[in-house]
Amino acid sequence: MTENKKIKIGIISDTHGLLRTEVLDILQSCDCIFHAGDVDRPELLDAIRSLGALYVVRGNNDGYWAQNLRRSLNFTVGNVKFFMVHDRKDVAWELGDTQVVIFGHSHQYFAKEIDGRLWLNPGSCGRSRFGGDVTMAVMTVENGSWQVEKIVL
Repeated sequence: MTENKKIKIGIISDTHGLLRTEVLDILQSCDCIFHAGDVDRPELLDAIRSLGALYVVRGNNDGYWAQNLRRSLNFTVGNVKFFMVHDRKDVAWELGDTQVVIFGHSHQYFAKEIDGRLWLNPGSCGRSRFGGDVTMAVMTVENGSWQVEKIVL
């Protein structure tokens, strides 16, 4: 997906086996989906994969069934270069020309541009942790630029 059209991306993490109806409704309207790990069950991954193009990394709670999932991914969508990993502490030291870093693990939404690079944690769209919001993100990319929206579920 490197063409110059507007692409809508659903970005989720830390589902921990729970795929909410609201999340499915949003993901169905997306051109592709990023999952930053802790899927928890292969059936959940199959359900998400049935919605369209999926980029997914393995989280610390993904068991033996997920051994074929990579721990990190470098990829390009809509002429935007992404790096995705479950835990921020595992981000590669050398990110090169990566424009957006996607991570999860903390269950807390985070979006901040640091040195011209967006660091984005969509939070958890599974179970709430420590009483925090249940969140995800929707990103629109076009011609190498992006806009991101926090979705509170």
